[in-house]
Amino acid sequence: MRTAIIAGASGLIGKELVQKLITSDDYRLIYSLVRKKSGLINEKIRELVIDFEKIGQLKFDEPIDDVFCTLGTTMKQAGSRENFKKVDFEYIVALAKSGKQAGASRFLVISSMGANPKSSIFYNQIKGMTEEALKKIGFNQLVILQPSLLLGERPERRVAERLSGFIMKALNFLIPDNYKAIRAEKVAECMLKMALNSTDQVLIVKSGEMHRK
Repeated sequence: MRTAIIAGASGLIGKELVQKLITSDDYRLIYSLVRKKSGLINEKIRELVIDFEKIGQLKFDEPIDDVFCTLGTTMKQAGSRENFKKVDFEYIVALAKSGKQAGASRFLVISSMGANPKSSIFYNQIKGMTEEALKKIGFNQLVILQPSLLLGERPERRVAERLSGFIMKALNFLIPDNYKAIRAEKVAECMLKMALNSTDQVLIVKSGEMHRK
């Protein structure tokens, strides 16, 4: 049975993934890295309240098999380009290096459709830079998931995303698979399946493939 780390467990995808890891017979211990206590109590969960600025200093009691990263923010939440890059690039790369040092052979991360380090769009550029940095760390398996617009219940209101999700669902039959809105639960389900079944050294899973898995 495997030991895993998950960072971003309080987010839309992270919450779904934690529940799937808890019910999975393939995992016996999950280190959940959080900024503040979640209140989740389960015999499989070992919740670590951490300062993400010091994520590279993390030590674990047992060797790690898999790292699941669902960390991410928005430009609005971050408040500046600098803060956005810190969360979506620096924290994620530091987590990957820490996981590798702890013995992890697999790293699975949520990226985004359009990720490209050469993009003129800052958001896509940072996502692309993160993907390229992760490829250089040397995991036996790196799985990059690139979902389109996420559907699910968020604690904060995002009017624009809700409106976009409504429009995309209404016009679903006209939209190419890779650009259709996708439920966070489906992304989490796919993430876990890839952890258990993928054998590719680097695998990029686009949103359309997640719909079909």
